[in-house]
Amino acid sequence: MDGLWERDVLTLRQIEIVRAIMVSGSLAGAARLLNVSQPGISRAMKHIETNIGFRLFVRQGGRYVPSKEATHVFDQINEVHRKIDDLNVSIENLERGQSVELRIGAVPSIANAMVPRAVLSMRRTSPDLSMNIEILKLEEAIDYLMLGRGELVCMSYRLHHPALVFEPLARGRLVFVVAPEHEAAGMASISVAEIARYPLIGIDPNDPYGRIMAGLFERSGLAYTIPIKARFSSTVISLVRQNAGVAVLDIFSVQDIPPDMLRVIPIDEPTGFDTYVAFRRDAVISSFAEKFVASLRETMGGV
Repeated sequence: MDGLWERDVLTLRQIEIVRAIMVSGSLAGAARLLNVSQPGISRAMKHIETNIGFRLFVRQGGRYVPSKEATHVFDQINEVHRKIDDLNVSIENLERGQSVELRIGAVPSIANAMVPRAVLSMRRTSPDLSMNIEILKLEEAIDYLMLGRGELVCMSYRLHHPALVFEPLARGRLVFVVAPEHEAAGMASISVAEIARYPLIGIDPNDPYGRIMAGLFERSGLAYTIPIKARFSSTVISLVRQNAGVAVLDIFSVQDIPPDMLRVIPIDEPTGFDTYVAFRRDAVISSFAEKFVASLRETMGGV
């Protein structure tokens, strides 16, 4: 405890020591409260009283009680302690997310299953945090960020915009999905050539995932024909469950679909892709947004 008494004004640590003696009425009690040695408390009080020029305590009936001269000082010490308590409460409330709203956007493939898992993790550590989640099309992401509607967007594709920053989120892959009663439902894996045998419920080739699949068909010398097109994976999944055809979807979109409703089969050819989190280049991201991204990375990385 040496080295704390070089200044002539009371430090927060010295105030803590004085108040511990006030509360406990003894040097031994103060030492127990602060988890330090009694000789250290005794030396500290001697330094404090020497620096301020008067005694803070007198002995009465074996207890340390405030001296008459120090009455006003103790009133101020109690006030400082109350303000420190208030500060700690404010920090605790902020940590829990009280009076804070986190606004994030996500494309459907990430929003449907991955974002809810990350939200659940956030609720455990910040139960009072309000969250506003918007499902966005790719073309809506720029306006969402540039107009300040939210802090960040979880993306399946990296756009090019000078005012936006894109950071890697997680690595994903495409999978083949069929209804449980489909003839291919029992396959351990499937090739692009085998997929081409079935009527495909597909995502437009201009979509990031659609481009991957179209490229696989092209490299295999196969025509990428889609009798049924759908913009969102939720629509594709509903059609596949009705056995209207087969589909190729991203692994994130099918995470919450039980196997008795949908069979998910790996594709032999490589179908990896990257996802991103985007935010404004001139923005300062909140600590809650950083925690959310960390949670989402962990969630998506485990798929």
